[in-house]
Amino acid sequence: MLKDVVDVRVMDDYQLHLWFEDGVQGIVDVADFVAFTGVFAPLRAHDYFRTVHVDAELGTVCWPNGADLDPDVLYSLVTGEPILMAEHEALLVA
Repeated sequence: MLKDVVDVRVMDDYQLHLWFEDGVQGIVDVADFVAFTGVFAPLRAHDYFRTVHVDAELGTVCWPNGADLDPDVLYSLVTGEPILMAEHEALLVA
């Protein structure tokens, strides 16, 4: 089951405090797992990074240029739970 992001707050540097639909919350440091290249290059500028918002349709955080982060990866980073590949494979078949 997917864990959608329902709220986000920008913390220090490249950290985001995330709230998920199941009540789980926590902080991720985006700089730990995103290379600020390609579509993510604008995020290097703190002012642009702070334009992050939740896209309810996608269930995750995104920026005005279309950059977004996988909610399953974010949930795994917050909880320490592994990402189950079967969930992703089921989504590809559907």
